[in-house]
Amino acid sequence: MVLDNLGSSLRGSLDKLRGKSRLDEDDVQEIVKEIQRSLLSADVDVSLVMDLSDSIKTRALEEEPPGGTSARDHVLKIVYEELVELIGESTEIPLESQTIMLAGLQGSGKTTTSAKMAWWFSKKGLRPAVIQTDTFRPGAYDQAKQMCERAEVDFYGDPDCDDPVQIAREGLEATEDADVHIVDTAGRHALEDDLIDEIEEIESVVQPDLNLLVLDAAIGQGAKEQAQQFDESIGIGGVVITKLDGTAKGGGALTAVNETDSSIAFLGMGETVQDIERFEPNGFISRLLGMGDLKQLSERVERAMSETQAEDEDWDPEEMMKGNFTLKDMQKQMEAMDKMGPLDQVLDMIPGFGGGIKDQLPDDAMDVTKDRMRAFEVIMDSMTEEELENPRKVGASRVKRIAQGSGQDEETIQELLEQHRMMEQTIKQFQNMGDGDMQRMMKKLQNQGGGGGGMGGLGGMGPF
Repeated sequence: MVLDNLGSSLRGSLDKLRGKSRLDEDDVQEIVKEIQRSLLSADVDVSLVMDLSDSIKTRALEEEPPGGTSARDHVLKIVYEELVELIGESTEIPLESQTIMLAGLQGSGKTTTSAKMAWWFSKKGLRPAVIQTDTFRPGAYDQAKQMCERAEVDFYGDPDCDDPVQIAREGLEATEDADVHIVDTAGRHALEDDLIDEIEEIESVVQPDLNLLVLDAAIGQGAKEQAQQFDESIGIGGVVITKLDGTAKGGGALTAVNETDSSIAFLGMGETVQDIERFEPNGFISRLLGMGDLKQLSERVERAMSETQAEDEDWDPEEMMKGNFTLKDMQKQMEAMDKMGPLDQVLDMIPGFGGGIKDQLPDDAMDVTKDRMRAFEVIMDSMTEEELENPRKVGASRVKRIAQGSGQDEETIQELLEQHRMMEQTIKQFQNMGDGDMQRMMKKLQNQGGGGGGMGGLGGMGPF
């Protein structure tokens, strides 16, 4: 994730404060230096870094921690609030009819973002349409068309026309029934005059309600000049930061937000149309500091379970909470989890997991986990309906047959069966919980992730 090094280094520094009830100047100075080092290495503008670190230092030394609050949690709260202030509010995106135009250099991810945003609007109950006006980049039309087909949204483009302004005009007419028009424009390798002229002409035709600047998270210090020129030309109302699934630093994008006096609208990660989320500053910083993001997590879970159920109308996720938990239920849960996005992103949303626990995992831990889940899926595909419904019937002879059919070893099949037994026990514990127990558990989970309650993670939740 963007600025992930900041999160891990801050967590390391904050851990040194464990057990302290009061802070001295050396403690604060160490935290401030860590923040400065991490933000500067992430290409955040120097002036922004100094303003932020000065505010944190002043507050940490002058403000008295509330009664019963440890020095560590007091500093964590201050850092959290100041980082949220630095990033600012999310760009306002009303769920109503509107036209949005995307701008940015070639390779920033505009075409992918246009389809992702259209998919996002469609999930909110609106009818979006993407208008592809990029006549400069070979393959732009085909890429946009294919992604819009995957997103199941309307699309307009004309591969035989070399006039982007004409395409924009005709695209609006052809998709007039759409609620939201997303206009994708051409990029260049640099901010050339003809790019600026072209995008100004397109803007005059489509008259967008909002112009979004699409920035690759790896852009670095070059974001400042780019943001200035686009803002002077068409006015930038928000920023989309893309390619957050790589090793990008991301600080340049934050600098661009500050330079245009705008805000962040969406975050993009991954190649599928579902790999996008609305930017929420509280949740974003909360994940960065290892405090989780229960709101985003619950939205992903709800969407994934709904999509999985839509694909198999005979499967009801609520039924498994009442009756027996079968391997078929486990298979559907794994399908839903796959729809939630990359595993490391999901862990970031769980209080306590995204920070301390994930930092301690080996570098290849996520890959190993994904490989094991894929192996489990192959094994379950090789099972009969009876075995999926009654896993206790899978004895030694059946394990041997399933191993031969799936190409997996018998040990992995036994691991799958053991994993099912563990999940079955957990489901039974949930079945025995009353509403009061469930509310206390969720409150405890939120407190473990919140700024004032420590970040002990899931480890303190008893059997869970």
